[in-house]
Amino acid sequence: MDAIVVNNVSKSYGKVQALSNVSFAVSKGEVFGLIGPDGAGKTSMFRILCTLLLPEGGRATVDGYDVVGQMQEVRRRVGYMPGKFSLYQDLTVEENLKFFATLFGTTVDEGYDSIRAIYSQIERFRNRRAGALSGGMKQKLALSCALVHQPSVLFLDEPTTGVDPVSRKELWEMLLMLKERSITIVASTPYLDEVRCCERVAFLDHGRVRGIDTPEAILEQFKEIFNPGRPTPSPSLEGKGADTPTAEPAPQGNYSPPFEGGAGGSFPIIEVEHLVKAFGDFRAVDDISFTVKRGEIFGFLGANGAGKTTAMHMLTGLSLPTGGKGSVAGYDIRTEQEQIKKHIGYMSQKFSLYEDLTVSENIRLFAGIYGMNSEEIRVKREELLRRLKFEEHKDDLVGSLPLGWKQKLAFSVSIFHEPGVVFLDEPTGGVDPATRRQFWELIYEAAHRGITVFVTTHYMDEAEYCDRISIMVDGKIKAIGTPEALKQAYNQPDMDHVFTYLARQAKRGEG
Repeated sequence: MDAIVVNNVSKSYGKVQALSNVSFAVSKGEVFGLIGPDGAGKTSMFRILCTLLLPEGGRATVDGYDVVGQMQEVRRRVGYMPGKFSLYQDLTVEENLKFFATLFGTTVDEGYDSIRAIYSQIERFRNRRAGALSGGMKQKLALSCALVHQPSVLFLDEPTTGVDPVSRKELWEMLLMLKERSITIVASTPYLDEVRCCERVAFLDHGRVRGIDTPEAILEQFKEIFNPGRPTPSPSLEGKGADTPTAEPAPQGNYSPPFEGGAGGSFPIIEVEHLVKAFGDFRAVDDISFTVKRGEIFGFLGANGAGKTTAMHMLTGLSLPTGGKGSVAGYDIRTEQEQIKKHIGYMSQKFSLYEDLTVSENIRLFAGIYGMNSEEIRVKREELLRRLKFEEHKDDLVGSLPLGWKQKLAFSVSIFHEPGVVFLDEPTGGVDPATRRQFWELIYEAAHRGITVFVTTHYMDEAEYCDRISIMVDGKIKAIGTPEALKQAYNQPDMDHVFTYLARQAKRGEG
């Protein structure tokens, strides 16, 4: 018997048709992928199958039970792990687990055997608040909470967004272990390596199923969407970085070489010397040094908990260092934090725009914060709307836009005032490959205008697009150089393998 059967399911939100006569079936014990670009209808489908949303047409069953007429039976049998919300940040690890067990009328003791292999890895942190966990630990806790009532079907809606490559690999190892217990798994993901972990995938696009087949068959059939190729730099950027010296990475210890040239102008826009940030006896950032040139695209990589976000907070004027020194756009990170904030752009994955304001209102608001006058804002706003092809959507609430549109708008707003440097903290998390490619073309355009781009990312193909990369491990910079130099130095075929090789050398624990 099939674990999931979907027959001609439809769902709309006003004039937007989220799902249109969608049909597919998932075998019991199968690992099935539901993939597609932003706004394809994947999350709506998950919510219908988890009985959180009612379909307007068609029928769906889970383990033979109708998702509308037998809602309670379905809920007893499914586990759901959404990408954006599945944990209470102010509750401890143990409190979260107990809460989810209680929701399903069970206890942690009753369901412990079903989560032992996963939960035992984080159980020693049971008194720590979920909000203080690293991305990998949150992942394990969320999965434990979804499994504590021993479901037969597990739904995962982009569960690894914002999680580093090593932790993503660990999650999929856990999922394949669950398959051995005959648990049916349905997952959506923007990561192609995760798509390939599925046995079959359904490709959703504009609310319709365009194909169901093996991952390789679907990725080949729709390669213009899933593998659109590298972003195209403007002609004047071609060859940029060709004369950049290939700084040698340091296989051991901290790495802080002088940077002797490369993309951009003659003077560094970011200088960091022996920077330290300590919380009590714990050094989140442990004596790092580097420089970044004007117009350079600099990738700042590291596993969750490596210290890169803490370092970025110091560089953007959000946190004071414990030791060392640094400057951004010529301003001291210790004494001139307000000046730094005025001369940089910043885009975070978690917050960049006000969703209850329109596109135009967001542009006006942030431009005003950056001190631009009304006439300058009006002229540049019209130019931006034309460039993004948002003219017809200028009065739309940002919350109603697809994720990819939000990301492009957020980046454009962050550099609206033409800052010297823009900091991008995982800007493309959860975004489909085609939209990520378009986003990186915007980055190239900004770099061409002389804006330095300082970017963190968990997509290792994006690391290949940077002029130079640093990789943090245990609060230190373990390696720095061009992508080609790092691949050669560590004898690895791509940046994903370089990152994994270095990240797995981490010695300090999650605690």
